[in-house]
Amino acid sequence: MPDLSTLLVAVALSMDACAVAVGARASGRASGGRALFRLSFHFGLFQALMPLIGWLMGRLVAERVAAVDHWVAFAILGLIGGRMIRSGRAADDHRPTHDPSRGATLVMLSVATSIDALAVGFGLAMLGVEIWLPAVTIGVVTAVLVVVASRLGDRLSERFGPRAEIVGGVILILVGLRILVGSLLG
Repeated sequence: MPDLSTLLVAVALSMDACAVAVGARASGRASGGRALFRLSFHFGLFQALMPLIGWLMGRLVAERVAAVDHWVAFAILGLIGGRMIRSGRAADDHRPTHDPSRGATLVMLSVATSIDALAVGFGLAMLGVEIWLPAVTIGVVTAVLVVVASRLGDRLSERFGPRAEIVGGVILILVGLRILVGSLLG
């Protein structure tokens, strides 16, 4: 069973994915059970894989990646958030058909929200900690919390309709800014 610190790290790492899930579901474009499963599964999978990759890559690569990871996450989230805001401002009768829980967009969101987990994997390698239990814990906790966060996004979509897409886009941009500012200041 994972210890308390592993669970707290897992919860902390899942927050970006939860915020993105709220935005995707609030947009109304990622609705239904299949979209919920795709978001939860992919975010959980990437959050579990990134610490493994980070752990395997080691300290040498960590220094190179750390210099740009926050810029990559910011760019991806900002781009997708900007597209959502633009779509939300379009006429109500012109609803976009693009679902952020599918294809390349889902993969980009999964990568952008799990870059921090890559750094955790590097850190665990430097500490000599075995990676399997933390990686599985991070993935499962993220998947479960994404389901919970998605329900909040569903309620926002019901209440605000198509305009909730603007809120979703703003959330993505704010998550990207938080990652960027946190890396630049911390």
